[in-house]
Formats: sequence, C-alpha cells, structure tokens
Amino acid sequence: MVYTPFPSIRAGRPPTPSALREAIELHLKYDLAKQPSNATLRDWWYATCLVTRDLMVERRLETFQTQEYHRARRVYYLSMEYLMGRLLLHNLACLGITEECRQALQELGLELERIAEVEREMGLGNGGLGRLASCILDSLATLDYPAVGYGILYQFGLFHQEIVQGYQVERPDEWRELGHPWEISRPELAQKVSLYGELKRSGLPTDPAQWIATTEVVGIPVDILLPGYGTQTVNFLRLWMSRSSRELDLEAFNRGGYFEAVREKTFCESISKVLYPNDKTEAGKELRLVQQYFFVACSLRDILRRFWRENTRWEDFPKKVVIHLNDTHPSLAIVELMRILVDEQELPWDRAWELVSETFSYTNHTLMPEGLEKWPVPLLQKVLPRHLEILYALNHRLMEWAEKRFPGDGDKKTTLSLIEETTPKSVRMANLAVMASRTVNGVSRLHSELLRSRFFAPFAELWPDKFTSVTNGISPRTFLLMANPRLAGLLNRAVGGEWVRDLEKLRGLEELAEDSGFQAAYLAVKEANKVELSNWLLQRGLGSVDPHSLFDVQAKRIHEYKRQHLNLLRIVALYLVLRERPQLNVPPRVFVFAGKAAPGYDVAKRIIKAIHAVAARVNSDPVVKNKLQVLFVPNYSVDVACRLIAAADLSEQISTAGTEASGTGNMKFALNGALTIGTLDGANVEIREEVGEENFFSFGHTVEELQELRRKGYQPKEWYEKDPLLRRAIDWLFSQECLGNESPQALEPLRKALFEEGDRFFVLADFRPYWERQQEVDVAFFNRRRWAKMAILNTARMGRFSSDRVAREYATRLWRLSPLACANREKR
Repeated sequence: MVYTPFPSIRAGRPPTPSALREAIELHLKYDLAKQPSNATLRDWWYATCLVTRDLMVERRLETFQTQEYHRARRVYYLSMEYLMGRLLLHNLACLGITEECRQALQELGLELERIAEVEREMGLGNGGLGRLASCILDSLATLDYPAVGYGILYQFGLFHQEIVQGYQVERPDEWRELGHPWEISRPELAQKVSLYGELKRSGLPTDPAQWIATTEVVGIPVDILLPGYGTQTVNFLRLWMSRSSRELDLEAFNRGGYFEAVREKTFCESISKVLYPNDKTEAGKELRLVQQYFFVACSLRDILRRFWRENTRWEDFPKKVVIHLNDTHPSLAIVELMRILVDEQELPWDRAWELVSETFSYTNHTLMPEGLEKWPVPLLQKVLPRHLEILYALNHRLMEWAEKRFPGDGDKKTTLSLIEETTPKSVRMANLAVMASRTVNGVSRLHSELLRSRFFAPFAELWPDKFTSVTNGISPRTFLLMANPRLAGLLNRAVGGEWVRDLEKLRGLEELAEDSGFQAAYLAVKEANKVELSNWLLQRGLGSVDPHSLFDVQAKRIHEYKRQHLNLLRIVALYLVLRERPQLNVPPRVFVFAGKAAPGYDVAKRIIKAIHAVAARVNSDPVVKNKLQVLFVPNYSVDVACRLIAAADLSEQISTAGTEASGTGNMKFALNGALTIGTLDGANVEIREEVGEENFFSFGHTVEELQELRRKGYQPKEWYEKDPLLRRAIDWLFSQECLGNESPQALEPLRKALFEEGDRFFVLADFRPYWERQQEVDVAFFNRRRWAKMAILNTARMGRFSSDRVAREYATRLWRLSPLACANREKR
C-alpha cells in the first residue's frame, strides 16, 4: 500500500468518515488508477471493499497473534460449498462502521446501498449446505472460536440460470471475471497434490508404500477474511485454486505441438473450474473425484503445516486439531491423512488410526441415497490406487469389529461394509465418515433419529455414543439485520438491539403480539417489503404484482422430494375452481417459485417447465386476473433469497416427511414473519414446537404413515382415481390446454415420475390434506389481527434457530473448543 493505515485503528477507535473517505480515494487512485471524474460505480465499490478489507486485516493479524500465542485448539471446517452472498454491507456491519462509511460515501456524492448492489455474489455454493457453512463460520468468528474454513475457489461456480421458453438453460457464472477485492492470494503457501500413478511396495497394505509416476497438481490458496459481529476476532476461509506443476511443456511447444504443450495445464486448471461437474458421464465422475481429493489433500497439508509450526509431538495432534467434514464430500480426507501418517511419516498403522479417529467429526446433511456418495472401485483404482488399498484395509478392520459385536450376522456386515458389492463394486463414503469420526451428527432431531434407527443403525449399535444431534440454524446478521432492515429497526425499537448477537432476546416480542399498535407497525413493515419486491420484480421484467396479495413463496433447490410439483398441482386445482366460480371469496395470491435444478436432473428441469407453462395460462386469463399470479424468479441467490424472505407472507416447506434433513429456508422465512405451511419433516417439527401449533399450518402423512403406505404397496393411480379435484388438476397440467403449442412430450418425464415410477415422494397422497390446509390459510389471512399475532410470534420464538447456538453446540459438545477473544492476552 502507498498510504499509512488509519492511525485510529491502532488506537482501538473506529475510523472517522473523513478518514474513510480519504482511504477510499487513495485506493481508487493507486489500486485502480482512476480519478473520481472517470470512476464507475464498480470502481467505487471496489475501492470501498479494499478499505474495509484493510480494517479486517488489522483485526486478523491481532487474531492470529492471540491464537498462536495460546497455541489454540482449532476447528478446520471442510466443505465443498460456501454460499457467502454479498459481503460489503455484512463486513461493514461486523466492523461497526456502516454509518461512518455511508457518510464518507455521501461526501463523495455516492450512496452506500447503490454501491453495494454492484457486488457479484461469490460462486462458491448452491443451496442450504453452502449457506449453512457460511452461517456457522460467521457465528464461530462472532463467538471468538478459533476456526479455519477450507474449500475450492471455483472459477465459474455452479451456473447462471436463465429461462428460455420455460426451460432452464445453464450459462457460465463468471463471477471472478473482473476480479474480487475480498481475495488475498497466498502463493507462498501452495501445496502439491499427486494423482493417478502406481504403487511400489514390499509389505502389507498396512505398511508404508511408495506412490510413484504420479501427475502433480498445485493448489494455490486464496483467503477470504471472516469478521465476527461485535468482536475483534477475524477468522478466514482458505480456498484452493488448481494449477499445473508444469505450466508449459517447452519441448512439445518447440516442435510445434502447441496443444500438447498445454494439455496438462488445461487438465489441472479444470479441477477448480465448476462446482459439482455433471457426474452423469464417466469423465464427469472422474473430475468430481479428482476435485474432492484435490481439495482435501491441499487442506490437510496446510493443516499439518500449521500444526508443526506450533507443536512438536504427534501426541498433541488430536488435542490441537479438529477436522470437521461438512457432509460426505470431504470424506477422502480420512484416507489421505492415513496415507500421510503411514507412508510419509511412517507411523505404525494402529497409531495412525488412533490419531485419525480422534481428529475427525462428521455432519450428515441428507437422507437421500444419491447424496451419500459412492465411488466405483475401478475409478478409485485409476485415480487414487494407494487410497483404495487403505480403504480395503480399513474395511477389513471394520469387518473384524463387526464379527466381534455381531457374530455370524451377515446382513449387518453387509450394511456396515465400506465396500458395496455392486457391479462394479463401489466404496460408501458415508460409511467411511461414520467409521472414522469421533462424533456423527444429524441436523434436526427427526433426521438424527432416522440416522440412528435406519440409515446407520448397525453403526449406532456398534458405537452408540458416537451419534448426536445438532439442529441447524441461520445467521441473524445475514437473514434479519441485512435482509430485512425495516423489521430490524422495528425490533430494535421494541426490544433493543441485543438480539443481533442473542436471538433469544426476541422473546420480548411475545408481550407485544396482541398490541394493536405494534401489530400495525409490524404489518406496515411487511407491506413496505412487498411493495419493494413488487417494484424489483417489475424492473426485471418478471411481472406486475399486487403487493396487497398474499405472497406465497417456495424458494429452494428444485427437487422431487421438495415437491414444487405438489404446490403447482394445488395452484392448478385452485385455478380450475376459480374459473368455474370466479366470485369465490379467497384472498388474491402471488405464487413465487425460485431455485435451480441440477444440470443432469431431467425431472427437476421439467418441473421448472411446468411452472412456466402454468404461469403462462394463469397470468393471461382475465377470469382470475385479480386472484392468482404465478412467477418464477431465475438465478436464485442469497440476494434473491433475502428479498423474498423479507416480503413473504407464507413459506412453503412441503417436502415428503423423512426426506429433508433439516432445511434452513424454513427458519429464514419464519424469523421474518412468514407463516409456514409444511409437513412434519426435518426442522419443521421443531419450528412448530417452538412457535406453537396454532401458528404453523402442518399437513401431510408422517414418516410412520408413509412407511405403512409403502408396506401396503402404494399405488398413486388409486389416489388419482378417488379424488376428482386431483384428477382434474393432473389431467389439465398434462393437457394441450396447459401446454399450448408445446409438444405433449414436454412434461412426459414428470408424468412418468408420478405414475409409472410410482410417485416416490407421495405427491398424490398428500394433495388433499395440503389443499384443505391451504383453505385454512385463506381464512387466517382475512383476519388481519390474527395473522399479525401469528407472524409476530413466529419472529419472537425463533431464537433457538440461530447459527450462534449451532456453533456453540458444535464447539462445546463435538469439538471441545474454547472461545479465545483477542482482548485476552493473558496465557491460559
């Protein structure tokens, strides 16, 4: 830098607006080579971010010194996804200088909020898994826990979703094309990773082996600083960018083989190009495996480097290091650590396993079989031959333990085994994570119970003390303070501002739930948010909506188990009823959908097509013009989510019971005063308990009832035949009246999923209870005082679902971490 950092920082005082203004102008001039006269909004945003980063760097250095001085025990959080959202306003709020920065920009003739709109969200995640990871890292910093996140710096993220004639089209999400000010590159800490090759050995698989003739990939670390709110602590997220160890084959280049000269470079750089490459092809599977191994191998070497810088004995490794697996994707870290300890450090196998099994913890995030990753043995043999040997050796040990605990029980051994006897054989990564981790947790009470009783039942019998539950949570900073400033201001006036760090403080709203003045103010906030969302939708060409309507929102990944098509069938049924009885007294509704379908998931893509087909008919029909509107908001993101949760009246959480591990969208909407209509699935069960059954619209078959339906032989056709309204809705959805000029085959995969493939997610069975519960929603919405009370109590009673509580539970119960504030320099 060419200027002196703010003197007020080192004095422990926040910078003044004039100091901030001067720093912004200096960054604009010396980092961007711009004058105020020719600077764009993006230039001003970039310069403001750099100033904010300077302030965070000061706190980060202090955090580092404190943690190193105390030789702190740290958690290393491994996740394939981080859905960060826009960071400028969040970071300013954490630093406590939002108003100072606003004033500084005003002196420059600029508006802070307009500047912040320029920021493109980091393409590091897709849905709830990545957002939860970001919330937990936010809370760990806020609570002063020593933590480091690890992930991949994806060049293109997942994809940018566009809608063309009702179909999802994936475009590259080039979020880094103009640079990103939050990144701090650390090339001096690069790590080398080996792939492919062959083994050279002289002993047993449990003895050290040499992995030779490998392809080398280099991981370049890039750090994103993570400030805590209301504290001096700044942790960081380290992301790996893949590069070739040999940028250019000069010999090939000189003989004219120009493409051959950069072939290795192209392959290596492809590893960190895209989040979740499509694994429907063999090449896609291989790239995804390479990607996951690259990420964990780089991270482990970095963890070991940090450990040896502060410690001298392997005995201290589990005392100082906790490695947390955020879902199954990073499970290869277990095998890689075993390989390092046995092959490179030459520790005895049993000693290595002892260290590994005391170091890892694992959070399972899904009950869906496709989410519990399995790798074909031939693919592992090709890409990671030594790791496959170690996996078989670990499985041999596991089978010995199983025989001692369940002598002669072949079924239990089959369920426990790391190796699934398919053709070809495959390795169950979730089983590996459970076997190796000191603790295993589900993310809601129901999910955790299903893990113990069904999915990992033999493991729970083998190691009953290993399993626990930590219900998910959300950051109050991101999903109330930032997302809904109007409501945040009202809450500050009503109960004070301590709720931002202690969400339980919102319990004070309970005594205001029936106060007519507060109800009016609360509803006025919701109305203003709906007007703002209506204007935003109009500006983006998504339609003109009436903000006085009931805003009914389902915003989440498009998937059959989340049942957007159940919602859609109910909309179709309501549309058909209103066409026959247009004078029916129902509140006008705006139905909003948002979410992405995985590129290779055809049925999910057809659900998006179905939504657009229905929207085209409903929105153009004058008979229902003032009653119904259907919208799809493309390219769902954290920014879009925040706009929707602030404006929503009703939150659709309608997954099939027993399929959603937890959900966090349900928490975000409820915290912001949207009432929930939902099944008894995931965290819905606990949300209903907290807010009160009378303030939650529950419906649908329970897990036990669905199990009984399966046992009896569920036949969707029977439900179709016996319910005339359901039959009419389905027939119309798949008719040319709905599809217009589209081919009848446009929705055929969706029709097959409902009938020929057996309606795996019981859409037809839950249609009638869903329809009836929605009629109760109509009645409640007409009674504005009742609705206001219910909404206020939802906000008031969501304290348990703060990610601060989640981080504290992980830290104390699972990781055995202690908070370490920067102000405390007295050695512990």
